[in-house]
Amino acid sequence: MARYRVGLETRERILAATRRVVNEVGIEGVTLKAITDQASVGAGSFYNLFRSKEDAVLEVVRQAIESVDPDPEGAGTDSLDDLVDAFVTFFTDSRPIARIYLQLALARGLTDRHVAERVNRSHRRRVERFADAWIRHDPTIDATEAEVRAELLVGGLMGLGLNALVDTSFDMRAHAQRLLPGARVVGG
Repeated sequence: MARYRVGLETRERILAATRRVVNEVGIEGVTLKAITDQASVGAGSFYNLFRSKEDAVLEVVRQAIESVDPDPEGAGTDSLDDLVDAFVTFFTDSRPIARIYLQLALARGLTDRHVAERVNRSHRRRVERFADAWIRHDPTIDATEAEVRAELLVGGLMGLGLNALVDTSFDMRAHAQRLLPGARVVGG
């Protein structure tokens, strides 16, 4: 039991170190050495717990997303508004981690099958949650239509998130609200 606890503590130290490195230097400075030095662990200990530095970074991203999750228990109580708000909060309140997520998803996801699979699983789960919320919002639509609408909504949010990361004055929340059903678009 003590060995398990030590492993969990080491894992948390590595994740905390990864978070610090990401926040301090961005993806360019995230190296195995930077993480292990910050965590005061050897490379062997790191590799006992993570396949790669990308896995540690993606776990930090997962935790950041989970921290804003409106329905972490998966009870099916989140609304479209809740999900959009959580998405925007992740991109606006966790900018360094959101930036790293996009960089990893795009750069490594195109060349590393493991990263691509992980990013794709995350995307599929997100679309499923939005589709379920869409059906709760409008029970007259079928699952296929809900999935199409969810995919479009998530795609729109990703585009807005990208813009918010490169332009800190961009009001992602205001634009995201316009993607919701029933939103009124003012002007032409």
